[in-house]
Amino acid sequence: MAQMKRTVIVASAMVALTACAPAGYDGANSSAAEPVAVAAAEPTATVEPEASPSAEAPAADAPPADVDLTEKLVGKSVARMGKVVTDQDGWILYRFDKDTADPPSSNCVDKCAEVWPPALTDGNPELKGVSDDKVSSVTRQDGTRQLTVGGWPVYRYIGDKKPGQWKGQAVGGTWFVVQPDGKKNLSCLPKGTPKAVAPPSDSGSDDAGGSGYSY
Repeated sequence: MAQMKRTVIVASAMVALTACAPAGYDGANSSAAEPVAVAAAEPTATVEPEASPSAEAPAADAPPADVDLTEKLVGKSVARMGKVVTDQDGWILYRFDKDTADPPSSNCVDKCAEVWPPALTDGNPELKGVSDDKVSSVTRQDGTRQLTVGGWPVYRYIGDKKPGQWKGQAVGGTWFVVQPDGKKNLSCLPKGTPKAVAPPSDSGSDDAGGSGYSY
């Protein structure tokens, strides 16, 4: 009797930085959730050694050429803040209370996404310190795919001026540093509720006071 072989490919993990501070933000619309495996599993079985290259599953639609991708997710603990997730350059990532995790959906678009750029992916980020079963992606309304951690879409904050800062912590009472399990990190909370910086497309002030977005 012929024996069937199965091959399962699994993906791995990543590292980060620090600094305690807050600063503000906003949100808007929705998107459809589409879990995208960071590690693909493809069982195959044959009796004859006839592997055809065309049998490989085609990659999902490639993101536009001008889109910055988040190529790595690094989970680690840093002084004062504790557990965080950063991208490949050490920028701390955030989650948004007005999004949903089940099903995953992003409600930060337009001006919100200018202030909180989504962590976009081609579906295969390198992981360190973040379990591959916690990482997936969601399709945004513009067709790009955004990384999720524990089901929550994750973002950078343009108010952070250098890697390791977390000025977006508790902005608008809805934005929080994300932990490697997708939960919000409630350490190092600022006094009061910080406002977000203004979207780049708004001419003017450094805060959300006169801009067209409110969280």
